[in-house]
Amino acid sequence: MNVANLVAALRETRGFRHKTDIAGVMSSLARHAPASLENVANGDDCAAIPDGDGYLLFAIEGMVSDFVRDMPWFAGYSSVMVNVSDIYAMGGRPIAVVDALWSDGLQRAEEVLAGMAAASAAYGVPIVGGHSNARSDQAQLAVSIIGRAKKLLSSFSARPGDRLMMAVDLRGRFEDPYPFWNASVGAPVERLRADLEVLPMLAETGLCNAAKDISMAGALGTALMLLECSGVGASIDLSRLPAPAQVDRVRWLTAFPSFGFVMSVREENVARVEQMFVERGLACASIGTVNESRKVTLHDVDDYAELWNFEHDAFITSGSVT
Repeated sequence: MNVANLVAALRETRGFRHKTDIAGVMSSLARHAPASLENVANGDDCAAIPDGDGYLLFAIEGMVSDFVRDMPWFAGYSSVMVNVSDIYAMGGRPIAVVDALWSDGLQRAEEVLAGMAAASAAYGVPIVGGHSNARSDQAQLAVSIIGRAKKLLSSFSARPGDRLMMAVDLRGRFEDPYPFWNASVGAPVERLRADLEVLPMLAETGLCNAAKDISMAGALGTALMLLECSGVGASIDLSRLPAPAQVDRVRWLTAFPSFGFVMSVREENVARVEQMFVERGLACASIGTVNESRKVTLHDVDDYAELWNFEHDAFITSGSVT
């Protein structure tokens, strides 16, 4: 598949389409409640609220309903896991989660709750409350988290000249038929927690300018969100993206990994940042260069195509967060 066809395929994926819906939501919120957007930047993985000598981090994740219906245990596990990842992506450490769970009976809720409890134990983040409705006509799940950060890794701090980097745990497998790359369930809990500690270390040492955890839009969609929030563009080398062996490129580029981050790093810090992940057995590489263009281009040897032009089309911002 050439790069132009790859771009066309990515634009039609569920992950990209879900993310582009955000622009409309943000536009509506800005019209109806403009004051709510004044003090906290919208577009990061968490709301970062100044609090004393640091920041209170606040985030929420909703699971798609077919996932909760078809894979209830893993949906419960993932609902906690992705929230934990959001906190670490901002350079913070999690404190606790609460949930809102709808189900058509208590038995249907059992597996979801068991999965949530397993992730809570694995990551050492307690479930401290929530809301339940066991008389709903379908399964729905949302989980919210709070955490704290001393220094932030924001999506708004990438700068031209930075290197775009990707870190991911390749010690996993796909959870068919979904695009979830699972390197978490069954992994040693000490390893899971220590791997994530790299992110606040990067924030507190100033080695990383900006970061975002790889979401359902995949590595490239996540890069788009970070770059758009920062008001910049990038040139990305597809051959440099860390990937598992013998996995189709489109499938990998649309994967939602249990541990995966896109970062913007100054050139002089690239080697140290890469070393910090590699020492943990994690894959990490410089995948591109941030520039002023407001365009994101992909290349593979001498094959080029434009993935997105923020001057022409919003990805998530609708002009409300930059």
